[in-house]
Amino acid sequence: ARVLEIARRLSRGEGLGAAEEEEEEEEEGCRRHREPLEVFCKEDGALLCAICRESRAHRAHTVLPVPEAVREYTEQIQAGLQTLKDDRDKLLELREAEMRRNW
Repeated sequence: ARVLEIARRLSRGEGLGAAEEEEEEEEEGCRRHREPLEVFCKEDGALLCAICRESRAHRAHTVLPVPEAVREYTEQIQAGLQTLKDDRDKLLELREAEMRRNW
């Protein structure tokens, strides 16, 4: 649910990239077409309805079904988190080694 909320924010231009007004969504879906949001445009970071998906603005873009997009971004977040944990562990080891050396 949290990742989906992030995707929704991205579609409103509140994150990685600015989305056009036609892709902005409300609770019921696409604001312009009043259709359900079915796919995620990877290039624009926006949730799209079927009509927006076929528009010239997105026709050549890579899109994923919303559940698949959520899964992909969840995996990316988990991979990034693991990298951060590994870096933290290395820094803690260096800190501990430096403290022992100073003693």
